Amino acid sequence: MAGAALLLALCWAAEGKVLPPPSNLDYSFIQICTLNWTWSPPENVSRSCDLEYSSDIVIDEVPQDKREWSKSRFRVTDTFSNEEMRFRVRSECKYDNASEPSRWVETSLRPKGIPGTAAVDLSCIWHNLEYMACTWRPGEKASSDTNYTLFYWFNGLKNHKKCNNSSMHQGVFGCAFNFSFPEVTSTYPAIRILVKDDSEEIRPLCASKNPTTLVKPATPRQVTLSKSNDEIHVGWSESDTFPENCLFYEVVYHNGDKDTAQKIKVESNYTSIPSIDPNSKYVFKVRAKPKPECYSSKLYSDWSEEKSIGEKMDSTFYFVLIITIPLIVAISTIILLVYLKRLKILILPPVPDPREIVKRMFGEQNEDSQSCAKDDSVSAYDRSVKEEEIHSLVITETPECANAEKQNC
Repeated sequence: MAGAALLLALCWAAEGKVLPPPSNLDYSFIQICTLNWTWSPPENVSRSCDLEYSSDIVIDEVPQDKREWSKSRFRVTDTFSNEEMRFRVRSECKYDNASEPSRWVETSLRPKGIPGTAAVDLSCIWHNLEYMACTWRPGEKASSDTNYTLFYWFNGLKNHKKCNNSSMHQGVFGCAFNFSFPEVTSTYPAIRILVKDDSEEIRPLCASKNPTTLVKPATPRQVTLSKSNDEIHVGWSESDTFPENCLFYEVVYHNGDKDTAQKIKVESNYTSIPSIDPNSKYVFKVRAKPKPECYSSKLYSDWSEEKSIGEKMDSTFYFVLIITIPLIVAISTIILLVYLKRLKILILPPVPDPREIVKRMFGEQNEDSQSCAKDDSVSAYDRSVKEEEIHSLVITETPECANAEKQNC
């Protein structure tokens, strides 16, 4: 039997036939979102053939750029549980142009659950190399009572872990968990994340993340400002969780106009700003970013709280000053003019006009004559009135007396 197989292999090699394909292709889950594909070698292959295997992944009929060549008879891949995944493999004789690769052998993994119920827009951030926070939204066809749960695993954990610190705000789910490695290294294993519900109707979501692309430093703290001569010195605290020389910083400052703010980049936790205006107020803020030689992240930290140094007059003060100064000058001018006029009168009294004196004299005489004439006319009238009164008295008394005398007679 062995001799017949050897003879068949020699004949195949001589005639340059197509290689036989691998057999017994199968898969198994070794962790969440992680598959192990295995297969058996082809039979009746010549010993002169340097046998290798080429494997490929197809997602929803679209080949992925993840083809591999290996002598091993297994391959570990991520799981795309939200889409149909096909894995295929074939055998090849390396450095042998006389033979052709075998045909593809494949198997598929179909997703579970109802389409449109899987979580969407999964986003994770590794905060300050201390903890990871992930957020996602529910699928458009998921029911309102869907309770998503996040699980994670990476090479180094014996078993996957569940994220218990979950929340939901305005329709967005979130969960945060401690995430750090025992030692700082230039390479970190990928983290596998699974978001699913206990119901079989909800389709699970699998994702594989490179943690170095998710790094976000903490906000710089304890920003201090000091001034000496014509320089401002700026300093802030460094993060204890990052390796040395793995962060650079951006410093933004302005002296009142944010549109003219200036930005500088520094690699240490302090800097100096020369040639400042001593009569201006300067405002500073700082943020950090990982260096590309340490991490692949493009995430900046949040800006620090703004700190200021120096004094600058408020625009309201200038406005009041502009209004007050002209007003004070105008009032002072009026007071000064009035004072000077009175002083001039006291020092140089006005000389009387002779014409006014003469006119005034003749005017007084005319007034006196008119007054005297008026008084004479009044006196004459009074005298005539009195005379009439006396005469009437005389006429009235005469008959009485006559009658009296007549009676006496």
